[in-house]
Amino acid sequence: MNTRAFRADVLLFITAAIWGLAFVAQRVGMEHVGPLTFNGIRFALGAVALIPLAMTMERRRVPGTAVADRKRMAVGGIFLGLALFIGASLQQIGLAGPQLAEFGLEASTAGKAGFITGLYVVLVPIFGLLLAQRPGWGTWVGASLAVVGMYLLSVSADLTISFGDMLVLVGAFFWAGHVLLVGKLSPGLDGVDAIKLSTIQFAACAILSLIGAVATEEITLAGIFGAGPAILYGGLMSVGVAYTLQVVAQRDAQPAHAAIILSLESVFAAVGGWMMLGEVLTTRGMVGCALMLGGMVLSQLKP
Repeated sequence: MNTRAFRADVLLFITAAIWGLAFVAQRVGMEHVGPLTFNGIRFALGAVALIPLAMTMERRRVPGTAVADRKRMAVGGIFLGLALFIGASLQQIGLAGPQLAEFGLEASTAGKAGFITGLYVVLVPIFGLLLAQRPGWGTWVGASLAVVGMYLLSVSADLTISFGDMLVLVGAFFWAGHVLLVGKLSPGLDGVDAIKLSTIQFAACAILSLIGAVATEEITLAGIFGAGPAILYGGLMSVGVAYTLQVVAQRDAQPAHAAIILSLESVFAAVGGWMMLGEVLTTRGMVGCALMLGGMVLSQLKP
């Protein structure tokens, strides 16, 4: 492995760690604000954090480079933001322990949410069947492993699943749809236009989340300040820093390496939940996590 590829792998490892630990921040933030308030401010910060990157890349754009159609980018960014809003809202509500407890419902944990959300990696190639794509054998074996792992992780002995886990699972389908939509919109975009598209989608998600928060949640300055560290991590680190690292790293990363390393996001979520929140997985749950991770990696290595 050359130096550039090794550096790319290190940056991707850091990216996976930042994203995984974001599940801990999302869980902690729910002790102070509602899920839509958290997402609204978080994605607004994320959009703002990407503006300097977009401006820097714009100044370095090679003269004569084709510029993406602004109308197509704006419309595409709004649709991406809508998919992101639904997926992120379901995930965040699923992690909202205090809010769900008021209705006698059980929330997901940071570790479980990380692995369940990661199922979008397996769902994407399966959804590709609707686009006349033909997934390889790795996709089907990976999906089978992931389903068994999901059962062991989230379905109890009496065949019940927590409300929070169910919401996160439904959200994974929207994350998969979001990835497919990105695949339709991103061809032909250079780096700077891709960053601009992301900025638009984060802004759209923030606006939709804040509208929902104003309509359904109580927003207080005390709550926002209380959730401040978690919101800052979720917005600046998870979106601004991690996204920038990913863009830089994937210029030199080998696709197989990138797929495996980024799949570790769910592992970091579980480790972070254990170290910072005292979350403990049973032996059954750990076996489920191992099967899910294996399924995610296999679906990427043999697409």
